[in-house]
Amino acid sequence: MGLVLRHCGSVSEEMSNSSENEVESLPQSIEEKHQELGVSHVPIVSSFNERIRPLLDAVDKLRHLQVMKEGIQLPTIVVVGDQSSGKSSVLESLAGISLPRGQGICTRVPLIMRLQHHTAPEPELSLEFNGKTVPTSEAKIANAISLATDEIAGNAKGISNTPLTLVVKKNGVPDLTMVDLPGITRVPVHGQPENIYEQIADIIMEYIRPEESIILNVLSATVDFTTCESIRMSQKVDKNGERTLAVVTKADRAPEGLLEKVTADDVNIGLGYVCVRNRIGDESYKEARKEEADLFENHPLLSKIDKSMVGIPVLAQKLVQIQATIIARCLPEIVRKINEKLNASISELNRMPKTLSSVGEALTTFMSIVGSAKESLNKIIVRGEYDEYLEDKNMHCTARLVEMLNQYSGELHNCSENDLTGNFLMDEIQVLEEAKGIELPNFLPRTTFLSILQKKVEKVSHIPVAFVEKVWTYIEGVVISVLMHHSENYHQLQLSTRRAGHNLIARMKEHSRNWVTEIVQMEKLTDYTSNPEYMNDWNKLMAQQHDFTRDVLENGYVATFKIEGLGVVPIAGLRGSVLEIL
Repeated sequence: MGLVLRHCGSVSEEMSNSSENEVESLPQSIEEKHQELGVSHVPIVSSFNERIRPLLDAVDKLRHLQVMKEGIQLPTIVVVGDQSSGKSSVLESLAGISLPRGQGICTRVPLIMRLQHHTAPEPELSLEFNGKTVPTSEAKIANAISLATDEIAGNAKGISNTPLTLVVKKNGVPDLTMVDLPGITRVPVHGQPENIYEQIADIIMEYIRPEESIILNVLSATVDFTTCESIRMSQKVDKNGERTLAVVTKADRAPEGLLEKVTADDVNIGLGYVCVRNRIGDESYKEARKEEADLFENHPLLSKIDKSMVGIPVLAQKLVQIQATIIARCLPEIVRKINEKLNASISELNRMPKTLSSVGEALTTFMSIVGSAKESLNKIIVRGEYDEYLEDKNMHCTARLVEMLNQYSGELHNCSENDLTGNFLMDEIQVLEEAKGIELPNFLPRTTFLSILQKKVEKVSHIPVAFVEKVWTYIEGVVISVLMHHSENYHQLQLSTRRAGHNLIARMKEHSRNWVTEIVQMEKLTDYTSNPEYMNDWNKLMAQQHDFTRDVLENGYVATFKIEGLGVVPIAGLRGSVLEIL
């Protein structure tokens, strides 16, 4: 991967230093290229720049490394078309080899065709699939593809999304890499699954959806382009046709109106049309090209089509040019994304634990984990620093603990014992009546006060205990999270660490719960307090004693009395009880 990246980087930098006009400066005719080469026998089209082949090799290597599974899209020419649209004939003409033919779907897996022009007289053909490379020959290539397809997709007529790569190194082929996809069919034949259309559509959409894909849409001249399913699919992802090139096959079978079809462009083909003639019967590829040239030169209707829109050589030139342009545009971004992925993987690899070869190394690592966890807990719980967990608000301990304290205070103040809408004064008078004769007249019995105090403390005693439970449950979650974070590279240690953390927190929780319960019980046993607020409240209440006594004893019709610090309290019915006590 590193070698490929360096290769891509150097080549893409070299390409970026060239002007865009150089990418677009393809020879405008085969004859010009022939003159430039100075040879009598030339291929369909040759790479116009020696730098294109290294770029294409780099992209092919990246595809072989399956970087697309990492979400990195590669520039790809994707060949789509309805069943029997002539897709195989076009690819055969470009590659100069015979592909499988027959009834139904012949292409049952994505066929990645890597075409490479080279000067050796004998072609080199091979198939790459399931991690192996199988050499083959021109005579046996169709059968070899069929056998490889059966191995990938089964012997039935089903399809598979696992690609098969065909490498063709041959004198005369253009430097191209294309992905041929299964032909679109709506009606399953015998042996095909009922949802064959949906399966094919899913594969096609997966390949043509990325913005880096160039869609080579193969259309038959014998049909209305607007009704083609392949057009409908490509328009879903490329509405304006900016990355769609159309190849019109079988031009000799339906020449009437073809000129109007390709010039009117009712289906938005942004990269233009190329009309071709399919190879017929046992014609050689050289004979087929000659017949095609004669057809578009001499036919009364087809000869009117611009020469820049007809013939396999023109198609090959356009594909090479489009391919070069999109690779030059996309490769720097691809290199950037791969570097990002690579750096992330290296960082993750560096976080992996080192091999511990001795007990001493294991103990040192363990103490380092404990020390790091201790420092993190000290930061987030004691010092209130949460830079390690910026996005996880649950780990902002000081803020969460303040929220819990505020909720605890609110529960205490809003509990039923602080509800003054009830006649609590009458309840207290009833307690005083039960203490008659125990103390001297005109003296408040201490046992009575303790009885009232114990009753109130008992009713609120569950609140502080529940608060302790809540706080320790939160602290337990924080401690376990920190321990798991610092020991994430040592999964065999995490189970023991979690168990130790739970046991430690359980002991601390039990200790705190007992301590708070003890404090609550102490509050029940004494009425003594050193809180200065007590005397302040007592003085405020005593300052209102005269008015309170007046309203209770003299103004019997008064139903409520506002006590500063307590609010409005009911006093109706207190007069008789107060007089009786007095």
